[in-house]
Amino acid sequence: MTEKFFDKVYDVSSPDERQEMYGKWAATYDAEVADNGYATPPRVAKALAKFIADCRAPVLDFGCGTGLSGLALRQAGFTQIDGMDPNAEMLSQATEKDAYRNLIQIDIADETPIPQGTYAAITAIGVIGTGAAPADTLHTVMKALPKGGLLGLSLNDHALADPSYERALCDWLDCGAALLLFKKYGPHLPGQDIKSNVYIVEKK
Repeated sequence: MTEKFFDKVYDVSSPDERQEMYGKWAATYDAEVADNGYATPPRVAKALAKFIADCRAPVLDFGCGTGLSGLALRQAGFTQIDGMDPNAEMLSQATEKDAYRNLIQIDIADETPIPQGTYAAITAIGVIGTGAAPADTLHTVMKALPKGGLLGLSLNDHALADPSYERALCDWLDCGAALLLFKKYGPHLPGQDIKSNVYIVEKK
């Protein structure tokens, strides 16, 4: 019987435990999320495509995992997509999808893994939240964007239940360092009865 991970992912706390779990999950991740109707990648990709001036501009899929978000970005019209993730097993699965220009493995201890000003847009799809990357990851991503750069972000119900995640976003919005262009609540994993907010944010 194939091991299931949805009942475990939200209970993992330490970065090392998270890395180990995602490594074990890599081979069956796509099938398990598909069985649960994973809807967030195309929602973010389509929203981002409405606000970016040129879909040929370089986009970073931060926390790309097995590459499902890269495929969604391709289907939305983006052509220059790099993927970045700390997990080698997940990146191995992403390589097979042929959605990316480059795939980059990062160190979870690296506080500045993204080259400054390189990407017109960065996505963090299903990446920041409980059982995944911490709230301050949003600051890492926003700091890497150039002025006028766009962030395509999702926060699922588990993240929304913890005020620290939206607070990290509001740290940018409330002081005028970023502008919220789009926000919509909708399906994330219907099979798990989980929804998510999708945001498009412009760095000022």
